[in-house]
Amino acid sequence: MSSDRATRMALSCVVEAGEPAVAEVALVSGAAAAWEQITSGQFGEGLAERAAHLDLDRVLSRAGRCRARFVVPGDDEWPERLADLRYCDEVQRRGGVPFGLWLRGPGHLAHLVERSVAIVGSRAATQYGEGVATDLGAELAEAGFTVVSGGAYGIDAAAHRGAMAVGGPTVAVLANGVDVDYPQGNGKIFDWIAEHGLIVSELAPGNHPTRVRFLARNRLIAALSIGTVVVEAALRSGARNTASWAVGCNRVLMAVPGSVESAMSAAPHLMIRNGQATLVTSVAEVLELVSGAGQAMLPIEHGPNRVTDALDPVQLSVYEAVPARRRVSAGEIALAAGVSVPSVLAQLAALEDAGLVVGEPEGWRAVVSR
Repeated sequence: MSSDRATRMALSCVVEAGEPAVAEVALVSGAAAAWEQITSGQFGEGLAERAAHLDLDRVLSRAGRCRARFVVPGDDEWPERLADLRYCDEVQRRGGVPFGLWLRGPGHLAHLVERSVAIVGSRAATQYGEGVATDLGAELAEAGFTVVSGGAYGIDAAAHRGAMAVGGPTVAVLANGVDVDYPQGNGKIFDWIAEHGLIVSELAPGNHPTRVRFLARNRLIAALSIGTVVVEAALRSGARNTASWAVGCNRVLMAVPGSVESAMSAAPHLMIRNGQATLVTSVAEVLELVSGAGQAMLPIEHGPNRVTDALDPVQLSVYEAVPARRRVSAGEIALAAGVSVPSVLAQLAALEDAGLVVGEPEGWRAVVSR
């Protein structure tokens, strides 16, 4: 390993994920300067003590057992998109560009996230929410997009399963080491992703999740993706935290509507109402927002065509003056439509040819649509 790579690896083992002050020093002055300030106690005695007791060989041994690798800025696998984190405001005292990322799986990180969409939401998802997330995951994968999520229960797991069901690419960004299955109930999902996709974390192997680490993880999900879709989320939730990072990174933020009576749809509805997120109801609408200019454009939606759509204003006024339940004379139609009798007769003839009215000795009547 190069000295810079080893130092960044050490930083990832010692510094809490998403610690903005240390991240800024590493970005501006280099990883070595950040490490020197840590060991000299400038970031506190606790951090200096952790650095003094770090056994990097032990970390590397554990990484080798789970076939994990460590990538840093400048590597071929490093996504340049992560640089945007430097310019984001802190969210709940988390922020900054990661020192490096631990990866487990055959996928190439930079290639996978080049065309990617994050799908996030509540762990306590409803059947509706899980169904939507699964469908979005599957259809995005079929469209050639990588599905990024956090590997949690509920919406995250449903999104991963959707991509897995069609053999598509999916990336799980974790708040723990890449060799730790959390939650354990999603172990089969992690096994599949480690075999076919990619598991990502800024924490060294063996680390377990904490609340702060989940908050730090959310910024990576948002920054790695072109856009983020919030399917279901409470007003206070990790998904809403991820949405804040998506806005801060200038990513496309989308939200799926739900029932007005569902607490799980409160956050998506609020984001839509406040103009933070664009309402989406299908993968076609997601693709239109995350694709390049002029690509995946949807036609303008309108209701079904009516037979009267092709009528000019005069014909329409004449047609609307003809009742369907009784017969009236041309004079009565002319009076109701505000059109001269000769003009009415000409328009009635055209309407009869179109099958919209019927002329009989007793008068005219409109044809009732079946």
